[in-house]
Amino acid sequence: MKKLRVLFMSLLCFIFIAACSPGQSSEGNQANAANNEEQKQAENKDEKSPSKLQEIIDKGVIRVGTTGDYKPFTYFNPETEEFEGYDIDAAKILAEDLGVEVEFVKTTWPDLMDDLLEDKFDFAVGGISRNVDRQKTAHLTDAYFDFGKVALIHKKNKDKFKKPEDLNQPDVKVGVNPGGTNKEYVDAHLKDADVTVVEENLDIPGKVAEETFDVMITDTVEADLYAKEDSRLRVAFRDDTLTKSQKGYMMQQGDPIFQNWIDVWMDEMKLNGEFEKLEEEWM
Repeated sequence: MKKLRVLFMSLLCFIFIAACSPGQSSEGNQANAANNEEQKQAENKDEKSPSKLQEIIDKGVIRVGTTGDYKPFTYFNPETEEFEGYDIDAAKILAEDLGVEVEFVKTTWPDLMDDLLEDKFDFAVGGISRNVDRQKTAHLTDAYFDFGKVALIHKKNKDKFKKPEDLNQPDVKVGVNPGGTNKEYVDAHLKDADVTVVEENLDIPGKVAEETFDVMITDTVEADLYAKEDSRLRVAFRDDTLTKSQKGYMMQQGDPIFQNWIDVWMDEMKLNGEFEKLEEEWM
């Protein structure tokens, strides 16, 4: 009888301990689940690629940001609803060499930097000027094209604009697109001129030809193209450009693996004459 009593008391103790055990409570289960989730997230973080290069390869696509309004580097053709141009073809070669597809993402010059930093695309192309201001926030590649700022004017005004100072007069009507280095030049050097900001960059050359504007500040290659297409237009300061600069591509900072791959890719493009072929085709 005594043995049965001891056995019965032991059983009661066991049940009591089991019922009070924190490992069996709902709060304990929730804590364990939270710990497991944190461990899982930490493992996933450790598995994440240290470079966008591997992410692009894993996804099988590179997202390329471009404005589509800057011939001959980038142009969105409304008839085909596709991008075309020098840098569009270069981006297609880039994707092919990476072994991935290319997806073009439309942006604007005012939004170009913000869209890049918000990771709306991996790589930006389209006649982007290299400068120290952009380099503060993003990473610019080595140059692939030299150019300078010029003035696109009506041919009847060829004797009116002989010196850069001739552009900075109250009676000179200047059309410029928002954002980008064209606007920066106008803001810095044409403060006395009558400046109008035109949202669509592609509209400005026609307005110069129609004499709505006297001047469009742009890069040599774009000005040459429009002067070739419209006999009413002329390029001023072509032999002695208003500025001297270079074109490059743009990506986020802090990714040396991706940046180094792009450097080698651009070196091979130059060695194999691919940039020269693009220039011959588009310029």
